[in-house]
Amino acid sequence: PVPNPHVLLRSKAATAGVAHNIYHPVCEFCRDIVDTQSRAATDVYAYMFLADVVGFIIIIFGFWAFGKYTAAADITSSLLENQVPEAFLFMLLFQFTTMVIDRALYLRKSVLGKLVFQVILVIGIHIWMFFILPYVTQRLFRHNTVAQLWYFVKCIYFGLSAYQIRSGYPTRILGNFFTKKYNYLNLFLFQGFRLVPFLVELRAVMDWVWTDTTLSLPDWMCVEDIYANIFIIKCSRETEKKFPQPRGQKKKKVVKYGMGGLIILFLVGIIWFPLLFMSLVRSVVGIINHPIDVTVTLKLGGYEPLFSASSQQQYIKPFTNKEYEDLTKEFEGQLLAMQFITIYDVEDIVTARIEGSSGSLWSISPPSREQMRLELQNGSSDMTLHLSWTLQRYLGHGQGGASPACAPVPTLSLWTEPVALQNLFPKYIQASTGLEAEPIEELQPDGEENFLDVELQLKQERRGSGPGEHFVEWWVLRQKDAPSKVGSILPMVIFNDKVSPPSLGFLAGYGIMGLYVSVVLVIGKFVRDFFSEVSHSIMFEELPYVDRILKLCQDIFLVRETGELELEEELYAKLIFLYRSPETMIKWTREKE
Repeated sequence: PVPNPHVLLRSKAATAGVAHNIYHPVCEFCRDIVDTQSRAATDVYAYMFLADVVGFIIIIFGFWAFGKYTAAADITSSLLENQVPEAFLFMLLFQFTTMVIDRALYLRKSVLGKLVFQVILVIGIHIWMFFILPYVTQRLFRHNTVAQLWYFVKCIYFGLSAYQIRSGYPTRILGNFFTKKYNYLNLFLFQGFRLVPFLVELRAVMDWVWTDTTLSLPDWMCVEDIYANIFIIKCSRETEKKFPQPRGQKKKKVVKYGMGGLIILFLVGIIWFPLLFMSLVRSVVGIINHPIDVTVTLKLGGYEPLFSASSQQQYIKPFTNKEYEDLTKEFEGQLLAMQFITIYDVEDIVTARIEGSSGSLWSISPPSREQMRLELQNGSSDMTLHLSWTLQRYLGHGQGGASPACAPVPTLSLWTEPVALQNLFPKYIQASTGLEAEPIEELQPDGEENFLDVELQLKQERRGSGPGEHFVEWWVLRQKDAPSKVGSILPMVIFNDKVSPPSLGFLAGYGIMGLYVSVVLVIGKFVRDFFSEVSHSIMFEELPYVDRILKLCQDIFLVRETGELELEEELYAKLIFLYRSPETMIKWTREKE
């Protein structure tokens, strides 16, 4: 059937009417929002920036809520392992990018741009929070507390942004938010703002990029620095007016002990911080870290190891109070030994009982075995025994050490009878926090002379019968001239240094000298800069009245905002001349009559 042309016309008219009824109000709404001439402008950018900073902090400490497999992750451990979680990186970059765009729109005073940016953010964040994030994390939004908190802060930001759009941007942006008043609160906030790395520089460069000006970037930075210093001086002068100091009167004890006492405590704390910190780690918050495996290996020359035995947890016995008392009585007359022993508590010491029989069969090949026998028989070259040990602990990597090479083995009885090895086995080992596990010189002052004498013997056993008969061989290491039951166990007393908790490991890893170099000297350099060369800045800081200079800086900001760029250039030249002329500076900074 042919459609009725009247019906088509009525349908088109109805569609056009509906589109007009929707399009026209939307256009009127946007036009009313952009037109801010009839409304009083306001400035809530500082509060929007604060909301973004809070969101930034939430992301840093709760990044695991924005990824699928990061629920149990720790950002500190991840960064220490040089791993950057993707969810953490994405959220930080997103938050930082929105802060930069927001600053650019604020400096350009673009209400329309802010409106478009607001709509995109509202739609995008809601789609992400309620649809994409639950799919990625496999957790519903109502079960994700960190995401709820971040969304709540973002809603506050949306409310402030809507109010900013409704009221319009201010026509003049003068100075920093913290420099509106001249008191100690604003001064401390301003100084804290300046201490954040790269924040002052980033803000100044962004302001220069998105603000119409005739000044170059170095000139712009010069004006910003002068304004910051004058603001600090102005706060000091206002405080002096509120709390005047009569002439000829000494400083009050509250001021001296309040300010001076805190500085003394700070300096003394920095000086003694490494020693106090390492002592605290060792004695108070240190974690006892006993070995869970002690392995001893004996090699002859470059051949396969003769002996290898491991002592597991059940054979690693903690020291008892009686054993600790016996140890102190044994070394009672040796000052160095007693000084070393008293550093450790009884719970820091263990005894590893090394089984005398090798834990593995001797698997040397026949040619190597024959070559070893010929070398021992001829004695043409020295063959040395090398004893090494390895400790495995929960916190930290495996530790190892080795005794010096023993004397040559000039005997052929190695194959049949026990061979006496003088001063081979160290009895006392120190397991430090690093990778070293060395014999303790304080308890073994004569070095190898104090090591235990041992006997080494090859054992054989027949296995099988008939054609399948064969021999298996292993080595036995035991104490020399000791009873059979006692000599089959080699005791190794291990003194274990306490390790720092994982949260303090990044500091404890530097050691005392490392902390002095990396912390004390660096902080000392800043403190020295604060107390030295003060005389060089007298003419720029000892200004009794700075209102005229402050007014000149504010005039530069004002003419820049009003578009009087030639006047901005002239006022900047006047400011530079003022700082180049000490006589003019003295006249400008005299108190008002």
